[in-house]
Amino acid sequence: MTELSRLLEAKLKQRQEENSLRKLTNTSGLVDFTSNDYLGLARSEELFQRINEQLKTLPQTNGASGSRLLSGNSQYIEQVEQKLATIFKSEAALIFNSGYAANQGVLACIPRKGDTIIYDELVHACIRDGIRLSFAKHFSFKHNDLSDLEKKLKRSTGSLFIAVESIYSMDGDECPLQELVALAKRYNAHIILDEAHSTGVIGPDGAGMAVSQGIEQQIAIRIYTFGKAMGCHGACVAGSKTLIDYLINFARPFIFTTAMPNHNAAAIDCSFQFLKSNIDLQNTLQQKINLFVSLGKEMKLNTLNSNTQIQGVVLPGNNRVKTASEKLRSKGFDIRPILSPTVPKGSERLRICLHTFNSDEEIRNLISELAIIE
Repeated sequence: MTELSRLLEAKLKQRQEENSLRKLTNTSGLVDFTSNDYLGLARSEELFQRINEQLKTLPQTNGASGSRLLSGNSQYIEQVEQKLATIFKSEAALIFNSGYAANQGVLACIPRKGDTIIYDELVHACIRDGIRLSFAKHFSFKHNDLSDLEKKLKRSTGSLFIAVESIYSMDGDECPLQELVALAKRYNAHIILDEAHSTGVIGPDGAGMAVSQGIEQQIAIRIYTFGKAMGCHGACVAGSKTLIDYLINFARPFIFTTAMPNHNAAAIDCSFQFLKSNIDLQNTLQQKINLFVSLGKEMKLNTLNSNTQIQGVVLPGNNRVKTASEKLRSKGFDIRPILSPTVPKGSERLRICLHTFNSDEEIRNLISELAIIE
């Protein structure tokens, strides 16, 4: 065994001893309560056909062949960006290959040395990684605690940036966006809003939280992800034309990566067209959420304080939550354990994602099984 292999084995052994070792699994045949396919678009046969029909109208290529700044740009992807800007009510939009790349690119290149980034302590890893690549100072603030945020704003210097999510991926709770906008305005701070888990599920045409509340123009930078409720892949940054021009020139994950091929862009385009004509999917999802929340309260489950499609039952301890997940799997439910250190120790939980395609009977059966496990 080489020295490198010994080092890697030691880290893996430590994970195993903590019962936090990650492994890839296959879940065919189980009831899906784990994917981010909230509106069922990833499995929609009708949408699949629409995408294929759209592809017939486009140049038949297998790949983009280069970055957007070289050979990877096309008139079609620019048209899709214009459509996205209209949906998100922004001057412009710029497509990235993933939400991870978009967040990383924005945080790494916009805040500069002497500036300050203040971020919610529960933001996604991609935001944290972008912050680490920035030369700006950075602090976290307590989750959704605007009093703590204001304390940090008072002692910050340079241009101020506040990084938050509209719906948080592990707790499923929402950002107090109206109040945050008012606070940011008082301190002349710029909000960077990740709309990953609100894209599609709320707002007109699936435009997310900021648009649904009519405050999109008061938020400097918005990131939308298409690999969740929209059922495809990729992301975009929405904002001013100046912002987009800046990212084209300075965002390294955009500049130095191969562009997405036309079939990815077509999937994004068709997904939003499909949702526009099937917007009742949002109401169907809300009905599923209401049912789960009401039954969870009735059975006195230790659920998260969430009224979104991301729910959870807290079962402290990696061993306990992994055992619970395995029991549910044996009953036919695909529900993943969220272990520490992904979440703080003592708050390990079963993360439960609700979808339009989950039947009421499946939700009732799941609640019954959770009551036995708890």
